[in-house]
Amino acid sequence: MSEPQSPAFAFLEPGDPFPAPGTVTEELGPLAIGGDLSVSTLVSAYSQGIFPWYSSGPILWWSPQPRMVLQTGQFKLTKSLRKTIANLHQTGRLQIQVDGHFQTVIGRCARVPRAGQNGTWIGQDIQDAYGELHQAGFAHSVETWLDGELAGGLYCVNIGKAVFGESMFSLRSDASKIALAALVALCRKHRLPIIDCQQNTAHLASLGAQEMDRQEFLTRVATLAQQPTPDWSFTPSDWQHLHPHILR
Repeated sequence: MSEPQSPAFAFLEPGDPFPAPGTVTEELGPLAIGGDLSVSTLVSAYSQGIFPWYSSGPILWWSPQPRMVLQTGQFKLTKSLRKTIANLHQTGRLQIQVDGHFQTVIGRCARVPRAGQNGTWIGQDIQDAYGELHQAGFAHSVETWLDGELAGGLYCVNIGKAVFGESMFSLRSDASKIALAALVALCRKHRLPIIDCQQNTAHLASLGAQEMDRQEFLTRVATLAQQPTPDWSFTPSDWQHLHPHILR
């Protein structure tokens, strides 16, 4: 008689705890299915290195192995991007805002087309849920304004000193990269060591992100999530935390 097999993933009712990653045989699939997108559930998920990702139907929860992570000290600021930021800043054309237009940013992340992608996973339920997470102080937008217009940006989740990147958009060249550079500058200012990028892409790797073993990532998140949450304001002088000569 064969031994019973572990489930491929856990089924959750709203309010149920998440299984620990690695305790079910999720392999390349989700860790869990079901549950809800309440603020408390999302905070609990991210604090355990788990995030929702699905396009329709029930909620799917993921904890990939390995994990793509950008260590903020290893961000690759190219000479061309540093020059672009400096020139735009010096001419008064660039402004970085944090949490100025969160719902607009997440909406554009959902709607702006991306090469190689058909459709979006950022449905209205995700937009509404992360809007509530933003109101609760756990989700943030970093916005690139060029010539007075919102040209690009990203949104992320912050629990303690752990930062989890979610999505970005760009309407003009380098606008999303500038938003990411601003996020890295803010993280360096407050000694936030890692930005979770979830899954490996060539674009993320070109910016300095690398794969990390899931258990190492989860251990770091567990420690960082218990630490004090930083101030998310951003001033022009904060660029200096990215590169000492960026505005010279």
